[in-house]
Amino acid sequence: MNKEFLEALSELEREKNISKDQIIEAVEDAIAKAYKKNYDEGQDVEVNVDRETGEVSIRISKEVVDEVTDEATQVSLETARSYDDRYQVGDLVEYEIDPKDFGRIAAQSAKQVVVQQIREAERNNSYSQFADKQGELVTAKVERINNGTIFLSIGSSEGILPVSEQVRTESFKVNDRIKVYVMDVKRTPKGPQIFLSRSHPGLVRRLFELEIPEIADGTVEIKGIAREAGSRTKIAVYSHDENVDPVGACVGSRGSRVQNIVDELNGEKIDIIVWDEDPAILISNVLRPATVDGVYINEDEKMATVEVPEQQLSLAIGREGQNVRLAARVSGWKIDIKSRAQLEAAGFDFDSYEEEDESGSVEAAGAESDTEE
Repeated sequence: MNKEFLEALSELEREKNISKDQIIEAVEDAIAKAYKKNYDEGQDVEVNVDRETGEVSIRISKEVVDEVTDEATQVSLETARSYDDRYQVGDLVEYEIDPKDFGRIAAQSAKQVVVQQIREAERNNSYSQFADKQGELVTAKVERINNGTIFLSIGSSEGILPVSEQVRTESFKVNDRIKVYVMDVKRTPKGPQIFLSRSHPGLVRRLFELEIPEIADGTVEIKGIAREAGSRTKIAVYSHDENVDPVGACVGSRGSRVQNIVDELNGEKIDIIVWDEDPAILISNVLRPATVDGVYINEDEKMATVEVPEQQLSLAIGREGQNVRLAARVSGWKIDIKSRAQLEAAGFDFDSYEEEDESGSVEAAGAESDTEE
């Protein structure tokens, strides 16, 4: 081992962010183990690599005793005093050794350790890189597809897109480049295991942050999002600037901004809704595109009874209940939708709600949607 070896370690430290001292310490430990394995397991061995020259020194220690019972770890008082007459029983005698074939052993051990350290450091660096990206959006390339599971390359790492996180209306082929949401990153002996998603609501959130500057800078905030991947998403937005229309900012000129997101999601419908702190107004908003005649709030049960025109019932509920289901999820309220006739037939007490809160029954507030049922 020499100065060129240290220079190589310095290069590794720069290129792969591997600590040179960490590698040298590992090399010292490996050489000590290699020496013990080749010469004597019982010996107390200390290896030192000079940080300036790269030269290796190896020392073994033996205890001074009256009578030697283990030659690997003990030396007689008589032998010790042949080196220095000041030695006493119980002292340690250190020997610096240089076996004739030790250079080959040291080089082999050092090589193995460096290779192992590089691999370990690369795995750790890769894990750290993607652990920081959990919950983020990344672009990945489809490498292979096996039994429906899609394996993608993200830089030098591999990501997994399980069948359960795919969208049934989407199909990809090898070499396609797609945006995916990083759900989870796990450390494994072979490197980080990166689990990806195309169906997670977080994918839509990150696409809006990427496409809408007002969301990226915090002027417009996403307050709630509910998604049935491949079919429809409802997203509730709120503006912290009274001069900025949150829905308009998201839709963009002639719908250009939201259309880019719809294209990325392969045509998935997106309803953009104005968030309101008043639950009655919020619920009337999230049920768009249906018209709402009244919203009656039960705060204790976080339940809203919604009155809609008879001809709007199917639109408010949606196909297979999708509209009301997404509305409930994005608002955080249980929602029961009925016509006036149905409420009266059920004996609904309109007066108690009106007495409790004058705003308990409201007209639908100004939400907009870029899609229609």
